[in-house]
Amino acid sequence: MATIDLNADLGESFGDWRLGQDEALLPYVSSVNLACGFHAGDPHTLRKSVALAVERNVAIGAHPSYPDLLGFGRRDMGLTPDEVFDCVLYQVAAVKGVCEAMGGRLHHIKPHGALYNRAARAPDIAAAIARAVVKLDATLLLYGLAGSCLITEAERVGLRAISEAFADRRYQPDGTLVPRSQAGALLTDAQESVAQARRIVREQAVTSRDGQAVVIRAETLCLHGDGPHALAFAQAIRQALEADGVRIAAP
Repeated sequence: MATIDLNADLGESFGDWRLGQDEALLPYVSSVNLACGFHAGDPHTLRKSVALAVERNVAIGAHPSYPDLLGFGRRDMGLTPDEVFDCVLYQVAAVKGVCEAMGGRLHHIKPHGALYNRAARAPDIAAAIARAVVKLDATLLLYGLAGSCLITEAERVGLRAISEAFADRRYQPDGTLVPRSQAGALLTDAQESVAQARRIVREQAVTSRDGQAVVIRAETLCLHGDGPHALAFAQAIRQALEADGVRIAAP
């Protein structure tokens, strides 16, 4: 039986501002990545999110980012490797502490937004993230884009790296994601997203924006929690994969 993890980025509300349908999404995922306060989230949201994930027995991950609250962590800030190390260490330590206080445990780390994309292509940034994770807890898993520098650098320092693919993003021929700034970067049709998820699991491949087959070997699929159709996509993808006999479980 094939097995895949379904992860979602949650805990991204801030103060009186609400984003996503976190509680409704939890039944459809096996792991979550919680905002640490640098791109979204706040202490109350983090505690509440951890408590919900513990109650649902969903694996908890930290979702560290650049310190870019105004830009939702989607602007490349050009931080040095040492600055990235410190930012990741700080954010992950906070989530780890809240998890333990609420009777849970931190399972993994997945960088967010521009930091994730930079770590995918920059070995020095990927290495800084991996070193920060090792410094905190070498048993933690590190999620990264399949085939990227983050996977390579995580494995280099002895971490278990989890290769990630996206059910709702378009791919370029080299296996990288089409930037959000470009038209058509996001899949907006649920059935197209379902088809992409099924192909990744069944065939370990996706179709790039220009029609080429791209090999993608993934252990986890990201279902973004902040889109207007996030819940419908999550429901449809989980139902389709389970109908195919796929087991949904955190790594």
